[in-house]
Amino acid sequence: MQRVPWWAVVSATCAPIFAVGGWTVAAGRQPGGFDSVTHTISALAARGATDRWIMTAGLAGLGCCHVLTSLGLRPAARPGRLVLLVGGVATVLVAAFPQPVVGSSTAHVWAAATGFVSLSVWPALAWRRAATLAATILLLGIVGWFAAELFGEGGLIGLSERFAVGSQALCPLVAVLLARRRLPANEVDSRIPASAG
Repeated sequence: MQRVPWWAVVSATCAPIFAVGGWTVAAGRQPGGFDSVTHTISALAARGATDRWIMTAGLAGLGCCHVLTSLGLRPAARPGRLVLLVGGVATVLVAAFPQPVVGSSTAHVWAAATGFVSLSVWPALAWRRAATLAATILLLGIVGWFAAELFGEGGLIGLSERFAVGSQALCPLVAVLLARRRLPANEVDSRIPASAG
């Protein structure tokens, strides 16, 4: 069974730092305060936001971390790793296509939707275990909460989005740390066969 390289541990560790650090520092730079409970992360990187480069760098860094982690998470099945990689690329595209001052960007919305779905479903495709299926269900549930707040114009849009992004940023770190441990022979058999991944 292949081991996870040290650089994948670094990238997985940096992912939540880019996410939480980005939205925390960027929110602090907004004049007159910024309500993280009611405003989205994208608002911090939108055109017209003060020091929008901070959140843009945070999103780009987060996406790059997911891409690197997907390349290094060798014990996982290939389909899960590819979907994690797609989620990382989509996150970079979210940074590359910021929301305009007025209205919304179709490219931004599609990149964000692709990222949210990919970063929720990849664990279930990486391993055939109840825990990974439960993780996917939990992540999809949190993303569903965010979608309900967003489309229902609820008052917790920012909070729900931060829960979703934060959970999705931590999930690869947990996977990498667990994969770094040697699995007993009976657990190796529960993985998706090497021919599928």
